[in-house]
Amino acid sequence: MVTIKRILYVLGILALILGLYGFYNRLFIGERDVNYGSYVTWGLWVAMYLFFAGVASGSYMVAALDYLFGVKLFKGLGKYALWSAMVTLPAALISIGMDLGHMERVWKVYLQPNLTSLLAQMVWGYTIFGAVIVISLVLAARQKEGTSWALKVMAAIGFVLAIFVSGGVGALLGVNASRAVWHVGLLPAQFPIFSLATGTALLLTIVSFFGAANDPQREGRQRALGVITIVLLLVKTYILWSDFSMSLYSGVPQNVQAINEVLYGTYWWSFWILQIFLGTVVPIVVLLVPAWAKNRILSGLIGVLVLIGFAAARANIVFPALTIPELQGLAEAFTGPHLNFDYFPSLMEWSVTIGVVGLSTLAYLIGIDRLPFLKTQAEVA
Repeated sequence: MVTIKRILYVLGILALILGLYGFYNRLFIGERDVNYGSYVTWGLWVAMYLFFAGVASGSYMVAALDYLFGVKLFKGLGKYALWSAMVTLPAALISIGMDLGHMERVWKVYLQPNLTSLLAQMVWGYTIFGAVIVISLVLAARQKEGTSWALKVMAAIGFVLAIFVSGGVGALLGVNASRAVWHVGLLPAQFPIFSLATGTALLLTIVSFFGAANDPQREGRQRALGVITIVLLLVKTYILWSDFSMSLYSGVPQNVQAINEVLYGTYWWSFWILQIFLGTVVPIVVLLVPAWAKNRILSGLIGVLVLIGFAAARANIVFPALTIPELQGLAEAFTGPHLNFDYFPSLMEWSVTIGVVGLSTLAYLIGIDRLPFLKTQAEVA
């Protein structure tokens, strides 16, 4: 019988195969075939870095419900959330690494750091956060009953770090004073909320698809995660409305142009179809109907839709702001390869991203199959 897990294995392998072209091209040819350039300096890989980093930090926040706060309904789920963080953090670092012009110079951030730089702080933050995830996993694998004091302490440290790195990602954008649409204090504050939403959505998918059929708490956990997802989606929508309405009402030309680009311009389909309809409206409607919310397949797919919606949301934050010229007439002043403001990811960029998704999917599946403390008892038919 074909199971959800087998389908995901096949999809993960296909994604990895499709990504081989992009990995080879980027590592051995360089950035010749990318569509970002001197004007649009950040592209798909930066957006996916924001997304995967948010999933990793959000997953750790969810794990803290078990190991730090001791919420009984989530007892035993922390290890799956930790493993989610473990496989998505490298996905984020691979994505941003591909965007770097000189990846081999990363050692300078460790040996010659400028600790007043947000970028340096984030590199060190992710390094420490990654170490905390590994240590937490080791402690979680060794514990027999209850939560040891060492794991609780580590969970507290990781919880604070998860908020720091997710908020820091928003700060990396917010400190860019030349991009008025990013330069708002709200941006670093909203990113931890978005991260928690993605972590919750991923765990909803995991519980729905891989939760043991004989687990008496599975349905309650699935329902609780669905309710939390609804609340966080509503909070996200309110923040989005606040951000867009204030930007439009302020009348600042760069802000207005960037928001109009999202709503009605090149990226309208990403916003209205992926982020709003599929990533917000459909999940809320489905999860509000008890009979639909109880369906394991449907609930798991809703979690995937929420993740897709948040991935699109990250792109909708990055792309439109960069496609607005900082100086009037700049687009006409110079012309040439990679000197334009019309950005859409190239085939090579898509290939790398698909490959990264395939890698993280396969890593998660192999973990729950091979690691003794993660092995699932049953799977969905």
